[in-house]
Amino acid sequence: MILRLTELIEKAKQKPTRRVAVAAAEDEMVLKSLVAAMQQGVISPVLVGDKTAIEKTAKHAALDLSRVEIIHNPDGAVESAKIALSLVKRGDADILMKGLIPTGDLLRAVLDKANGLRKAALLSHVAFFESPYYHKLLCVTDAAMNIAPDFDTKVHILNNAVEACHKLGITEPKVAVVAAVEIVNPKMEATVHAALLKEMNIKKQLQGCIVDGPFAIDIAVDKEAAAHKGIVSEVAGDSDIILVPDIEAGNIFYKALNFLGGAVCAAVIMGAAVPIVLTSRSDSEISKMLSISLAAAMD
Repeated sequence: MILRLTELIEKAKQKPTRRVAVAAAEDEMVLKSLVAAMQQGVISPVLVGDKTAIEKTAKHAALDLSRVEIIHNPDGAVESAKIALSLVKRGDADILMKGLIPTGDLLRAVLDKANGLRKAALLSHVAFFESPYYHKLLCVTDAAMNIAPDFDTKVHILNNAVEACHKLGITEPKVAVVAAVEIVNPKMEATVHAALLKEMNIKKQLQGCIVDGPFAIDIAVDKEAAAHKGIVSEVAGDSDIILVPDIEAGNIFYKALNFLGGAVCAAVIMGAAVPIVLTSRSDSEISKMLSISLAAAMD
């Protein structure tokens, strides 16, 4: 069981140093996060972009470029993304990271049928939270990519999150499929999806995890709340993964944990051939560094 995000750093240190290809690396906040991760000794960056701009930005970020490889590309962010992807494809980088490039442009390059990095049927966002009010790390998915997932999409989102947990040594993560209530209501699609996902898990169509729901969020994370409502479940109050109904619920929960709940998080995009670090402008510097460490810690 992983209790603290700092354990990801220690786990990453036990592995060979990971090479991070940064697409369009002319971004001060990204370079600052690389400085912190390099200080931990878990990554070695390859910066792809305009060399002059990178050098100027690196001074503001206090990044020592004598320890860093730069691949000069004066032809814009999209071309930088293609170069970064090519580094990954030929085994010269282990992690892809978003720099000063729109998310859509980077993901289009990742999903390109000829030259992209798609591995699974779907890309999805997986975030691990350390909260002062929970007894272990809590994975939340999908809070950033898939807007209104249908049932099949939720299957893929769940599988990506389970794979992420497996890569961190969480061998049988407990998945809470959350909704507003604990009773299946045909008028509330999230509850129907939850029941179907639970059934698939019982029938071994979803493996490597334990799935239950529908649960309101209090049931998912609080054993006393579950007992008060008479719910008996291995998952209730001990969830490893929270599968949210849509991006609105996920985004609100994600930001509430960070800004009101005192939590810290690390996040990656799963479903590609390698982990993708795609941080938000609102993420703290420590969160960005931990996201890099999370990617580096994955087997």
